[in-house]
Amino acid sequence: MSLWFTEKQTENFGITAKINKTLHTEQTEFQKLDMVETEEFGNMLLLDDMVMTTEKDEFVYHEMVAHVPLFTHPNPEHVLVVGGGDGGVIREILKHPSVKKATLVDIDGKVIEYSKKYLPTIAGQLEDPRVDVQVGDGFMHIAKSENAYDVIMVDSTEPVGPAVNLFTKGFYAGIYKALKEDGIFVAQTDNPWFKADLIANAQRDVAEIFPITRLYTANIPTYPSGLWTFTLGSKKYDPLEVSEERFHEIETKYYTKELHKAAFALPKFVADLLK
Repeated sequence: MSLWFTEKQTENFGITAKINKTLHTEQTEFQKLDMVETEEFGNMLLLDDMVMTTEKDEFVYHEMVAHVPLFTHPNPEHVLVVGGGDGGVIREILKHPSVKKATLVDIDGKVIEYSKKYLPTIAGQLEDPRVDVQVGDGFMHIAKSENAYDVIMVDSTEPVGPAVNLFTKGFYAGIYKALKEDGIFVAQTDNPWFKADLIANAQRDVAEIFPITRLYTANIPTYPSGLWTFTLGSKKYDPLEVSEERFHEIETKYYTKELHKAAFALPKFVADLLK
């Protein structure tokens, strides 16, 4: 008999994957963690029965979180990732030679532990000497930081459980303070089909704090609806005005310098959320 997992993405819609076997399951201090091997997408990390990342399509999310702000900033040396315990964003950050230190702060050390064990192609750079891995509350880390980072990336779960505070105006204001005078931040802001209000609210809140606010998208098949958004707030640099010479060759599977600007071209129903 086949075993299937269904993530109920709304009350009336879900995504289903055939499971070969369960690799690990436990209730951590913060959330239910499952690592499963799927037929279609390889190993898959689930938190509270929501798909966080898979071996097959993870590169889209991690590349688009990291490379858009890092190519927008002329000299990103100190980078912070809030969440992101699977290590994928860190892996992409380290492709930029200007980066001297990448700090990762995830509230759940179990995510880091089991990502290293079952998702080595994603978490394989967490031991790099440029990386400082901290198990702790990203919201509090931001609150205690001032003028510390060139780029901050918020790689959070959906706004439930331990991630609720990472979608508040107070958190965005804290990020502004934690960034240097020309800093940039990016946060994942869910999808426009089911979470239109979340996107509109995040864009409004960020725009009240940052002089430059942009929304961009990517296609991630295992995330709700497949169309995912990212909100970027910048103190100085506009991602749509990056000069050609700023781009340097890195190994990617999704991100390109052409896609860098194209990702900001929004479908009309998404652009209408920003009005």
